[in-house]
Amino acid sequence: MGVSVFEYNAQFHNVMRVTHAMYRACNTSAPLATYTTGNDSITIKTRRHHFFFCGVPGHCQIGQKVDINVLRSDQMAQTPSSVPSTPVPSAKVPGSSTSNAFSLKSPFGSIGLAVLAMFLINLEALLC
Repeated sequence: MGVSVFEYNAQFHNVMRVTHAMYRACNTSAPLATYTTGNDSITIKTRRHHFFFCGVPGHCQIGQKVDINVLRSDQMAQTPSSVPSTPVPSAKVPGSSTSNAFSLKSPFGSIGLAVLAMFLINLEALLC
């Protein structure tokens, strides 16, 4: 399918791949995988929802989470044309400097990034 790249300051963040239930509850107790380099390439091989969040206490609760939904090719035509193309702009964390930014780049273009765009818009609203 493709590779998603999470770029962030590893001193302040990480990325956890989780189940839908864990995603909804911001439950960090048993992630499917944890990434900590600050420049993590994650291969996505299936068409479905893939759930990720920052596992640092409180970060998921303030919206640092993303649901990447990889659609079937017949669903791609239904994706809104107003979805931003990659790379997606960084989202700043409250009280942090620009170097603490957390961003996601995806080879899927508009596929699955509608949710990410909403995540970034909602996070920006929280920060303002």
